[in-house]
Amino acid sequence: MATSPIIHQIESSDQFQQLLSADLDRVSLLFFWAPWAEPCKQMTEVVIELSRKYPKLLSLQIEAEEQTDISESFNVESVPHFVVLRGHTLLARIVGADARALTETIVKHVSPSGSTPPLSQTDKSPAPAPAVGTPETPEELENRLRGLMNQSTVVLFMKGSPDVPRCGFSRKICGLLRDKRVEFSHFDILTDESVRQGLKKLNNWPTFPQLIVKGELVGGLDIVQEMVDTGELNQLISSA
Repeated sequence: MATSPIIHQIESSDQFQQLLSADLDRVSLLFFWAPWAEPCKQMTEVVIELSRKYPKLLSLQIEAEEQTDISESFNVESVPHFVVLRGHTLLARIVGADARALTETIVKHVSPSGSTPPLSQTDKSPAPAPAVGTPETPEELENRLRGLMNQSTVVLFMKGSPDVPRCGFSRKICGLLRDKRVEFSHFDILTDESVRQGLKKLNNWPTFPQLIVKGELVGGLDIVQEMVDTGELNQLISSA
C-alpha cells in the first residue's frame, strides 16, 4: 500500500519505539492495516487527510501481520484498527472502518480544546462495556452455541465476513472453502463476545477461525488446509 510522506511506515519494533518516544507530549495515531483488506485502503485516505490537517499528529502505519509484536502488544485482532496515544498513554481505540469516529477522536485530542484526561495506560486493556439486560446462564449460552454450530452442514466462525474478512487466517480459510466450492454459513465472532469466549471453552479450541461440520469442530486453518490437501475435507462433507 502506497503511503504519504506524512505517514511513517513502520518496519521494525525499534523504529516504532524510537518514533513513539521522541516526544511524549505528542499525540500519535497508530493505523494497523493489511494489504488484502479493502477497508484499509479507504481508511488510508482518511489518515492522510487527517495528517495533513493536523501536522502535529504523529501517524504510524503498521502492517498488522508483519509487525506481530506490535500488534499483539496493542491487542489488535482485526483490521483496520486504530489506537490513539499521547506518549505511551492510551487515549482512544477505534476498531473498523469508522471514518467519522476516527476524525472526531483526532479533532478532540489534537485540537487546542482537546485536553481531556486519558482513558488508561497502554499496558492495560480498556474496560469492558457494561452488561445490558439479563446475562445468559451457562446452559442458555451452550444451547445457543450449539444452535449456531448446527445452523447448516458447514459453519465457519470467523473474524468478519467472507466478503470482508477481518484477519488473514479468516481470509485464507474462506478462500480454501470457496476454491473447493464448499457451501457454508458463517458467524462473525467479533460481533458477540459471549459466542467468542463460549466457543473457545465448548470446543476446547483457543483461536479463530473455527470450522464446524455437522455440529462438530473440525479445526482451524492449519487442519483445514491439511484436510483439503489430502481430500479428507471433501469426504467429510460428502458424508454429511
